[in-house]
Amino acid sequence: MLKSRAIRKIFITTLSLFIFLFVYSLPVLDDSYVLKTNLEIESTTGLATDNIYLLNDDGYLVKSRILLEENKLEDKIKKVLNQLIIQDENHFPKGLFPYIPKDTKVLNVLCGEGKVTIDFSSEFLSMEVYKEKQIISGIVFSILDLDDVEEVIILVEGQVLREYPNTKESLSSPLNKNIGINEEYELTSREDISKVVVYYLSRINNEMYYVPVTKYLNDSRDKIKIIIDELSTSYIYEPNLMSFLHSKVELLDYYEQENVLFLNFNQFLFDSDDKVLEEVLYSISYSVFDNYDVSMVMFEVNNEYVGQVSRDGKIEKK
Repeated sequence: MLKSRAIRKIFITTLSLFIFLFVYSLPVLDDSYVLKTNLEIESTTGLATDNIYLLNDDGYLVKSRILLEENKLEDKIKKVLNQLIIQDENHFPKGLFPYIPKDTKVLNVLCGEGKVTIDFSSEFLSMEVYKEKQIISGIVFSILDLDDVEEVIILVEGQVLREYPNTKESLSSPLNKNIGINEEYELTSREDISKVVVYYLSRINNEMYYVPVTKYLNDSRDKIKIIIDELSTSYIYEPNLMSFLHSKVELLDYYEQENVLFLNFNQFLFDSDDKVLEEVLYSISYSVFDNYDVSMVMFEVNNEYVGQVSRDGKIEKK
């Protein structure tokens, strides 16, 4: 009898210890898991993700991906904005950072007819002078990449923000991607000025991310020619930005048809293994989508189909 009770007591104690250790070893499913962002999240999980623009150590806004489970646009926007506010519980990959001033509150978000109005608390104005343009650009680009948003209006305590808080430089309203992002000026005169967005790559903590740069330069050519030349040049102004496009690549011809931009290259679009790198297709396509109103980019080499990328980021290669 006593032996039976002792065995039963030992069994219960052992079982309880096993359950405790099993539960303790389970991963905690908090926001650090749900909101983890990197270049591969969409392709590896099969889940639809959205864009978010975060700051890196070099002060560039970097395009990353975020998993949003909300259905309503207003809720998605609130989630994105709350993640961009500097706070202890932000869990982004190492080397990527939020930037909206700490303690800022999102007072209200209104959506309608392609326009989004965001009302921030007064803490929003406490941004540092060297970050203010990046903060506004990051918010605008992050919101405009959601669904069919075309314009963003920023309010602070109910008043339209019409100038940058520190420099007092005027700020148009409503805002769109014409505001620019990671701006670079390569001007030698006031004539033939083109504004072109080019997507480069940056390695951050052993992961590759896309970095949009709005370039202002004296060049009257079609933007697609400027994009290919900028991505294929052997010299990039910033050492922490890169492109995998071969320096000998040539855009043989191009045309737009039924909302698709067709690009025909010479054989140097291929790498040494006669393949087209995804990084090359995405860098060109993202650049196209920020400069042209098309839904897809079709790639050819010497008039032979090699792949395509759609505006939602889906890629196909031959």
